[in-house]
Amino acid sequence: MAFRAFFGLLFGGVLPSDLVQALNLVAKASIPKPVPPKPEVKIEDGALQLLAMLQRESRILDFLMEDLSPYSDEQIGAAARDVQSNARDVLTRHFTPGPVIDAVEGSTVQAPSGGANTAKFIGNVPASGQPKSGILRHKGWRANSVVMPKLGSKQDFTVLAPAEIEVE
Repeated sequence: MAFRAFFGLLFGGVLPSDLVQALNLVAKASIPKPVPPKPEVKIEDGALQLLAMLQRESRILDFLMEDLSPYSDEQIGAAARDVQSNARDVLTRHFTPGPVIDAVEGSTVQAPSGGANTAKFIGNVPASGQPKSGILRHKGWRANSVVMPKLGSKQDFTVLAPAEIEVE
């Protein structure tokens, strides 16, 4: 019996059923492993994630929260050039933005189908009925794709950029 029990455990991982009965052992019921809860991701987590990416890549919060009154227009322009370039890189990498209407601004265009969120009519808009065409003043933007890193469940999304402490 000892050899059968040893080899049964060694090669099969369980005792043979006849040995379990002969020794009056109770077979251990298989207990299913608890399923870990899915991390709760809220819509504001994605917004905070985007803001953190813009801060990390272009320091946009530093630029927007800074009091610009003591700086000259040339200094502000030089800083804005870097912020804009780096922020554009983040947006094109993660959203592939493209125009809602791909036409030359100033040309006459037909209103796109797709509802009120695809075009906003400005100027002498009639009170009743929606116009079918007009002069394109802004092409609009749409996200052609969205590629975002996976959200970590233990990440504190309210921290948009960690404090930086230099050790001397």
